[in-house]
Amino acid sequence: MRVNSRRSSVEVIADILHIARNGARKTRIVYGANINFKLLNNYLRRLERSGLIATDPRDSAIIKTTEKGKEYLRQYESLRKLGVL
Repeated sequence: MRVNSRRSSVEVIADILHIARNGARKTRIVYGANINFKLLNNYLRRLERSGLIATDPRDSAIIKTTEKGKEYLRQYESLRKLGVL
């Protein structure tokens, strides 16, 4: 276990993207990523501006990870497996 048990923003972003892979509502992401709504909204703004997430065109309450977001997850997993993260 790490001495500092707080997650980095990179880890929180990876959690959000992982949960939203197949589409998820904010409540599911909040509980799954173990963050509050205020923090989630801050992350969602950043992720949407970066093109890592998008809302479902059929239901704007559903947040989905984009292909760019999925690539972020692949890179994150590679670095984590190497012990870099």
